[in-house]
Amino acid sequence: MERAVTVISGSTFVCSVLLFQLIISIVAANSEGDALNALKNSLEDPNNILQSWDATLVNPCTWFHVTCNTENSVTRVDLGNALLSGQLVSQLGQLPNLQYLELYGNNISGKIPVELGDLTNLVSLDLYVNKLTGTIPPTLGKLSKLRFLRLNNNGLTGTIPLLLTTVTSLQVLDLSNNNLTGDIPVNGSFSQFTPISFRNNHLNNITVSPPPPIVPTPPAPSAGSSAIGAIAGGFAAGAALLFAAPAIAIAYWRRRKPQDHFFDVPAEEDPEVHLGQLKRFSLRELQVATDAFSNKNILGRGGFGKVYKGRLADGSLVAVKRLKEERTQGGELQFQTEVEMISMAVHRNLLRLRGFCMTPTERLLVYPYMANGSVASCLRDRPESQSPLVWPARKQIALGAARGLAYLHDHCDPKIIHRDVKAANILLDEEFEAVVGDFGLAKLMDYKDTHVTTAVRNAYDDYSCKCGVDDNSSRSSPIGYDYTQ
Repeated sequence: MERAVTVISGSTFVCSVLLFQLIISIVAANSEGDALNALKNSLEDPNNILQSWDATLVNPCTWFHVTCNTENSVTRVDLGNALLSGQLVSQLGQLPNLQYLELYGNNISGKIPVELGDLTNLVSLDLYVNKLTGTIPPTLGKLSKLRFLRLNNNGLTGTIPLLLTTVTSLQVLDLSNNNLTGDIPVNGSFSQFTPISFRNNHLNNITVSPPPPIVPTPPAPSAGSSAIGAIAGGFAAGAALLFAAPAIAIAYWRRRKPQDHFFDVPAEEDPEVHLGQLKRFSLRELQVATDAFSNKNILGRGGFGKVYKGRLADGSLVAVKRLKEERTQGGELQFQTEVEMISMAVHRNLLRLRGFCMTPTERLLVYPYMANGSVASCLRDRPESQSPLVWPARKQIALGAARGLAYLHDHCDPKIIHRDVKAANILLDEEFEAVVGDFGLAKLMDYKDTHVTTAVRNAYDDYSCKCGVDDNSSRSSPIGYDYTQ
């Protein structure tokens, strides 16, 4: 009898624990649902995008445009280009596990809630192309995991909070096209950003150049020590000349030895090219980063050139695609058009072009280095010593790739159709987040002129693509890279 009571008590305890966890999960889901419902009530939704946001439902994870983790906690809100208007609400700060808040391309007005600084897991905050006013909340400087901050094309005023410079994880920053005033911080994470991140404001130091180091002035020598100084100086000069003689001889020998030379040729600014967040690298920078394009740094070869692994001066790893010389002669307009097209497609699940280099004889594209390779390499070439990718990770990769493609197909202007989706064209970043790395046979589609088709062919792998190309207007493009040898 006692044993039966013990078994019943144990079962009751387990059921109680499970019930308690269920209650906690429901309460958390309810609080997050209340926060999102407050946002819905504050917005005008002419296209009924938020129709599925039903306050009577226990779990907001069933709502469209909302993504949750395995614990039914909201991690992503995707409401970009939804023609929403109204204002943001402070309740958004009650989403503790939110990583991505996408509200770009709407007509949202009012101020940015300071409570967004409570979203300690936030990775991306995209509020660009709205009608936001007021100042940038200093509380955003508390977002230690933030990598993407885009507030451009609004009506923001005031100064740039110094606290933002402490966010060391920040990779993409765009505050352009606002009414910001004051100085641009040049310390911390802001030192890596170019003036294009701050253009079209009322800022002072738009050149973003750090102050020159202060060199102390040595004290003037006294009259009594001048003779001793002259003698000591003579001995020092003689010793320096003795030790410098071998170095002078080596330098003279190197000058007589033929070697490669790299020249940076300044290029004219093209007003028709909108380069967005891209940085224009000098040829010297990329030469140093790749050890003069050493063969030991080659990541892959393709029909359009070689891809080199490089390390920039700030320590970040990049993949530098050096286009073949025969494809670069006289192709300035084509190259600029390609760079402009890439700059239109900016999304965390798309391979982000970090910058480019263009001289009369060189065309180079600079991408972030993807340490985990592609989905194909992870599935086929994974060492036996490593366990295979678990299904939740595979699901996240599939969802990430789908988001990248959805952005290309639905949100780009003009829209881009990939036309070459495969496992080798989906890269994986350091967090195994999917990055669509090849725009393949991409088709630019403009609904105002749908009979004009610009097909963009890519040499992501060293292969011949078997897909068809429209006859209306086609050209080849060296967009993307891979790790095949």
